[in-house]
Amino acid sequence: MAKYPMSLQLFAGEKTEPATPRRREEARKKGQVAKSGEVGTAFMVLAAFFFLNALGPYMGRQLKEMVQYYLENMASWNGDSLGFQQMFLVGLGKLGLIVGPVLLGFLVIGALSQVMQVGFHASGEALTPKFSRINPVEGFKRIFSRRALVEFVKSLAKVALVGYLVYRQVRHNLEWLPQISLFNLGDGISLITNSIYRMGLQVGLFLLVIAAADYWWQRREFEDSIKMSKEEIKEEYKQMEGDPLVRSKIRQRQRQMASQRMMQAIPTADVIITNPTHYAIAVRYTPGEMGAPQVVAKGMGLIAQRIKEEGKKHDIATVENPALAQALYKTTEIGQEIPADLYPAVAEVLAFVYRLRRKTI
Repeated sequence: MAKYPMSLQLFAGEKTEPATPRRREEARKKGQVAKSGEVGTAFMVLAAFFFLNALGPYMGRQLKEMVQYYLENMASWNGDSLGFQQMFLVGLGKLGLIVGPVLLGFLVIGALSQVMQVGFHASGEALTPKFSRINPVEGFKRIFSRRALVEFVKSLAKVALVGYLVYRQVRHNLEWLPQISLFNLGDGISLITNSIYRMGLQVGLFLLVIAAADYWWQRREFEDSIKMSKEEIKEEYKQMEGDPLVRSKIRQRQRQMASQRMMQAIPTADVIITNPTHYAIAVRYTPGEMGAPQVVAKGMGLIAQRIKEEGKKHDIATVENPALAQALYKTTEIGQEIPADLYPAVAEVLAFVYRLRRKTI
C-alpha cells in the first residue's frame, strides 16, 4: 500500500493532451495563432537595406531634381501664395516618388511576413475591449510571467549583439574614414553607402536567426496554451457526436420505428419464405408495376416468429424453403428487389402461392 495515498482525480483536469482541430479553429477565430513579431522586424530590416541598395540611385536622382527645382524657383518667387502652393504640390509629388516605392515595398513585406506564419486570417476578436487587460492583478501576472522574462532576455540579447555588429563595422571603417576627405564626392558617398549596406545586411541576417528561434518558441508556447485535458476532449466529443447514452437511445428508437414500419408492410406481402424456424422473409410482387419481387420484411429468431405470426393474422401464405430463406436474408435488404440469380427460385414459390389462391377461390 502506498505510504502517501493520492487520488488520481487531482490530475483529471491537467491539460496534457494536444488540442483537437475544433479547439484550434476556435482559437484561430479568436485571433490566437502562433506568430512572432521578430519575423516581421527581421524582414523589414533586410527590406530597408535592400531598397537602399537597389533604389538608392533612383531616390538620389529624384531628390536631386527636387532640390534643383526649389533652388531655381525660390530665386524667382515673389512671395505670392499661388506660387508657394504650386511649389508645395510639386515637392509633395517628388517626395511621393522618393518614399512611395519604399513604403509600398514595406507594406508587401509586412503582409507576407504575417501570411507566412498564419496564412490569410483576419479576426476582430483581438480588438474587442476586455476589462481583464486593465486589471492590475492580471497586469502584474503578465509582467512577471515566463513570457515576459523571455521577451526581456531576448531584447537584451538583440541590443547587445546588434550593438556589437555595428561597433565591429564602424571599427573596420576607421581604417579609411579619416581619409574620406581625399576622395571625390561620388566615391565618398559610395563608400559610406556600401558600408551601411553591409552593416544592415549583417544586422538583418542576425535578426532573421533571432526571428526563427522566436517563432519556434512562440509556436511551442501556443501549443502549450491550447492543450486540453482528457475531460475537455470527452466533453467536446459529446458536444460534436452527442452523449453516448442519448445516441444509444436514438438508435434503439430508430430500430423500433423500423421494426414497426416493417411489420406494417407485411400485409402487402404475397408470401413468407421460412427456414422454417430461424429465418422469415416476406416477399411482395405486383406484375406490371414491379420489375422484380421485393423483400418487405425479414428477420431471424424472435423477429422471424413475429413476422410469421403477423402473416397468419393477414392470411399470408408461408412456404418453407431453408436454402432460399437464408440466401434472401443474406443478400437482400428490406425494400430492395431480389438478386437476379434468385429469380427462378422465388418465381417458383410465387407460382405455387398463386396456384393455392386459385384453388382456394
